[in-house]
Amino acid sequence: MKCPFCSFADSKVVDSRPDKGGADIRRRRECESCGKRFTTHERVEDILPLVVKKDGRREPFDRLKLIAGIQKACEKRPVSAEAIERMVDRLETRLQESSEKEVPSTTIGEWVMNELHALDQVAYVRFASVYRSFKDINEFMSELQDLLKK
Repeated sequence: MKCPFCSFADSKVVDSRPDKGGADIRRRRECESCGKRFTTHERVEDILPLVVKKDGRREPFDRLKLIAGIQKACEKRPVSAEAIERMVDRLETRLQESSEKEVPSTTIGEWVMNELHALDQVAYVRFASVYRSFKDINEFMSELQDLLKK
């Protein structure tokens, strides 16, 4: 593993332990050149379905892209990074369990909105405002009124 401090190619593992209920392995490493320590996380690469975009393009599922979108909706809200990670873990599990080869981005968007609705309603509205692409203020107000009814 390449050292993030000096870019030396070799490091030794000092400690390994399961993380997140066994889904990841957390490794503490030490650079053999500069002696500094750093942490890496190892996880099995999941085989996830392709995401079918609204314009018909197909893309591999991108966990980081999903996290970035959710983080943007949760900006300056009392939502921890751990809560977002757990949400994305649940969404990935749902994708794996679907056993579909392709999943529409609209389906994933709806799943995110359901998760955000339970987590933080302001983040939900922010995400919905981008995801649903409201045509005018009336559509946006209708969504807010539906939220207030729930």
